[in-house]
Amino acid sequence: MNVEQVIKTKREIPLKSRTVIHFMLVNNKINERITAVLKPFEVSLQQFNVLRILRGQEGKPANLSTLNERMVTKMSNTTRLVYKLLLKGYVDRATCPSNRRKVEITITEHGKNALKKMDVAMQNAEDDILKNFSDEELKELNNLFNKF
Repeated sequence: MNVEQVIKTKREIPLKSRTVIHFMLVNNKINERITAVLKPFEVSLQQFNVLRILRGQEGKPANLSTLNERMVTKMSNTTRLVYKLLLKGYVDRATCPSNRRKVEITITEHGKNALKKMDVAMQNAEDDILKNFSDEELKELNNLFNKF
């Protein structure tokens, strides 16, 4: 189905506009799919991203600034995301001994175990989302995205 059919217009859309609309449609479709996959775990995509960042710290704590810098989606509510993960028992929060103004966040074992299950669900979603692409096409697509 082409863009004109999706947005239900009879006029042809200029190439650049069509391309941007395509990006938005693909982004929405991917976000909807990933949101649905994470729903059973009661975490948002941003919370999932925080958990992955913390796991990547390999036991070393991260502060809010580090989390925000490494987030795929940059946002100002990292404190709220961490608080929600804290309530679920997925992360721990402690005051930095050398700088009392700094808060250090680590992933808990409960968080790691939950994240392993989320990883499986996300891998299945990624496989499904990209099932119509060959590895070569995905490499080409990534090279094109790198032009941004």
